[in-house]
Amino acid sequence: MAQTVTVSPRRTGAYPTIQDALEIATDGAVISIEPGVYLEALRLRGRRLTLTAAADPGSVTIDATAADGSAVACDSAEVTLRGLVLAAGDYPAVAAAGGRLQIDTCQVSAGHAAGVSVSDGARVQASDVKVVQGQYGIVIEDAGGILDKCEVRNIADDGIIVRLGADPTIRNCTIEGCGFRGIYVYQAARPTIERCDISGTGDVGISVAHQSSPTITNSWVHDTHGVGIMFGRGCGGLVEGTRVEDTAVPGIHVDEGATPVIREADDTAHRPKVGVSAIEGATGQDAEKVDKLLAELDSMIGLGGVKAEVRALIDEIQVNEWRRDAGLAVGAVSNHLVFTGAPGTGKTTVARLYGQLLKALGVLPNGKFKEVARRDLVGQYIGHTAEKTTSVFEEAMGGVLFIDEAYTLSRSSGASADFGQEAIDTLVKLMEDHRDRAAVIVAGYTAEMADFLDANAGLASRFAKTLEFENYSPQELVLIADRIARNDDYLLASGVDDALFEWFSQIERDQNFGNAREARKLLEGMRKAQSGRLRALGRVPGRDDLRTLVLDDLLAATR
Repeated sequence: MAQTVTVSPRRTGAYPTIQDALEIATDGAVISIEPGVYLEALRLRGRRLTLTAAADPGSVTIDATAADGSAVACDSAEVTLRGLVLAAGDYPAVAAAGGRLQIDTCQVSAGHAAGVSVSDGARVQASDVKVVQGQYGIVIEDAGGILDKCEVRNIADDGIIVRLGADPTIRNCTIEGCGFRGIYVYQAARPTIERCDISGTGDVGISVAHQSSPTITNSWVHDTHGVGIMFGRGCGGLVEGTRVEDTAVPGIHVDEGATPVIREADDTAHRPKVGVSAIEGATGQDAEKVDKLLAELDSMIGLGGVKAEVRALIDEIQVNEWRRDAGLAVGAVSNHLVFTGAPGTGKTTVARLYGQLLKALGVLPNGKFKEVARRDLVGQYIGHTAEKTTSVFEEAMGGVLFIDEAYTLSRSSGASADFGQEAIDTLVKLMEDHRDRAAVIVAGYTAEMADFLDANAGLASRFAKTLEFENYSPQELVLIADRIARNDDYLLASGVDDALFEWFSQIERDQNFGNAREARKLLEGMRKAQSGRLRALGRVPGRDDLRTLVLDDLLAATR
């Protein structure tokens, strides 16, 4: 377990300042800060730490406005800031040079400097960050990462600056009321700007210069004093599905020698769902695709209860999207699920379909499917597991992360350090922080999954529903075997169906019974038996011989 160090000027046994806590904190420690204003300027060199508000977000202020530096300055460090108000004077309120910076649910302000500065190869992950004052909002140079659902408002000059080859993804962000440009991209920068709302700028909404090449999609640039988007000489990139309205003329200006690809939004289309209020990846519903996927689900053999549960989930999601489009309130919804049951009952197949359904409903951007097991999440030393788990989760972002035999994470390996528990604890936080950007499905045996959900106090609450996959009946297994055979261009001879029913009715169905896997395994044995039988004919078999599996093949496979 990570060390937790409490900071409180009033509480006995706690450290009175954050700096005091930092001096004794070990690598990986969590600095839990009680509510209050802390007049400090923190320097974190090569450290791996989390600084978090112990109470509600915004209850802790780190104020360095009178100091000679940033509120938090990170140098080749791995730092997480959560729920803090951060202020500085003529230095960036938060500065990261190299390393990794994660900043969640924070408010940032500065004087004659940037609110947040990220440089020198650093990777930033910012979510729900509000920059409310500064010469510049967020500056990213020679660095990358993700800005998601951030707000930059009422900045003196440029809202967001991306330069020196930087390649961040800026999505679902709102940039409003900046004195100069909304987003300034220059010096060979290559950002991706998705579903952003840029407005009220003193000059250009998005300015691109000095060999830069951004990708700007599904955004809205409007009510700017300058042109909406400007490409300077030598610049390229893509503008697609982006509306430019109520700006200086032309809405998109391209200098001679610039080569961007511009696919302008249809003037008759609705304004895109953008900014911090947008759901990640919301691209509209594809009703035809939804119906097609539901028909594919219905075509699966058996699983009546599972099908009904999935349809109920899809109905709820669809109605919520209609409510959102109508301007009605929609509560927070989790797309995470628990699948329980024996092997071979279609859990993986249903999980894939679920991801594609979420994409078709506009809830997730791509519906991609990533299947992992314990070995993909658990590391070999302290800190490695959190890194592996986070990396896997980020790879699945936008789609479904399917964790098979998830209960193995809650089983101790016998070593002194329980790295499986570390993976669970990391997942719990990621699932909550990114519940609208990924769907996590955990699967395994029913009893073992109940123990797994007890492994962390907040784990069970992260999942919307548990779907129980029951064993297939003997008749359903016969239908599955027949379908597998037909898909492989085989036919079952007369009487084989009845013999299969008899076989599936009498075999033992313990916890390890493989269901559809048993049917496939049996057919593989029948094909091998058929091969031996046909080779012994003494002639070249005809087409019907090659396609037909007979009772003798079944008897040979079940001996």
